[in-house]
Amino acid sequence: MGSPERSRLGIICGRLTEETCVRRMVVTLRGGDLSRLRQLNSLTAIGMLRASGPLTLSALAERAGLSRPSMKEVVDELMELGWVEETPPAQGTIGRPARRYRFRARSGYLVGLDLGGHNIRAALSDLNGEILAEARQPVQPDTPLPERLATIERTVASCLALGGKTIADVWIVAAGTIGVITTDGRIRYCAAIPAWTGLDLAGHLRRMFPCEVIVENDSRLAARAEAVRGAARGANDVVFLHVGRRMGAAVIVDGKVHRGFGAAAGEIAMLPHVQWTEASEHLQNCSIIPEDTSPAEAAGYTLAAARAGDPVAVAAVERYVDDLAVGTSAMVLLLDPQVVVLGGGFSRSADVLLPPLRERLERACIRMPEVRASTLGDECVVTGAIDYAVAHLDQQLFTPDAPLPTSR
Repeated sequence: MGSPERSRLGIICGRLTEETCVRRMVVTLRGGDLSRLRQLNSLTAIGMLRASGPLTLSALAERAGLSRPSMKEVVDELMELGWVEETPPAQGTIGRPARRYRFRARSGYLVGLDLGGHNIRAALSDLNGEILAEARQPVQPDTPLPERLATIERTVASCLALGGKTIADVWIVAAGTIGVITTDGRIRYCAAIPAWTGLDLAGHLRRMFPCEVIVENDSRLAARAEAVRGAARGANDVVFLHVGRRMGAAVIVDGKVHRGFGAAAGEIAMLPHVQWTEASEHLQNCSIIPEDTSPAEAAGYTLAAARAGDPVAVAAVERYVDDLAVGTSAMVLLLDPQVVVLGGGFSRSADVLLPPLRERLERACIRMPEVRASTLGDECVVTGAIDYAVAHLDQQLFTPDAPLPTSR
């Protein structure tokens, strides 16, 4: 992938001495290869700097179990290769403070995409996943395919311009979208966007963007975001409900987003008895909604009216939650999760939806999980796409078993 900094990371393994081997890291090395031991020093230093922020040389050496001179050799090499940089002293510092070092997260950039039925969202982040710029453009479920693809390209261009970057600076584009997504980025089936079914989405995106492209189901990305930054942090077993003008779900098992054997896990909305396909109509077609209300605002109007105590709106919410609870109860009984997270666009009205949902789950479930509202709302998918790209990059570059990168 990309820049000279990344392509040269593997060089370091041949340039560090045996003295710099990490003494405290227990790992099985194939064939006792000394270059692997050398690589571990670099990965250890990078990992500590990414996890803890700026550290002094002494702090790095102590945590890695190395002598200070040995760690200095590691850090000097990483600085030369562009992966580590020295942080400037804090403003107003008196005297000569100890030098502190940090991971050079802006040696490359990542783009996350949320390719929804009604909106295209893009986010730009550094290699640590810190979001630097965002852009959004509206579409419709029946937008013709060429126009939808062109909107994706425009949204990314707008996001990059806001962040002061070009596509040449981007290492990975990670996209989340509706539908059953194969492992190679094809859309097997998508009821919400007719033109999506059968599309090689990853192939189209690779023709647009000259970098690595990965594609995942949007609900699984949203669940990942909640686990990394949101309401599911610290929970190992999670059911995520993606509620909005269309419904979806995802599950986290033993701390990992579960894709399933054929990457179709969580597609409970496909079961007609669950009635998730039509559930949002209870909120969007409520009789109290004024005629001039746009489809995007209709459900929000009903939820706001229910919050104010309107009996017709309250009844519509009750019917909606009845449908939501059927599929949710099935997943809770199957998985026995620690947490159920209500996410997506309707999660902004969690104060209206969660009490009746909890009541129905208590009636149906053997053990009641904790039920929480999303802390990310509409941004859960694009944020999850960034986190997915970060995890993919980590797997490629920053794990002991990763092959050494040589070129993009």
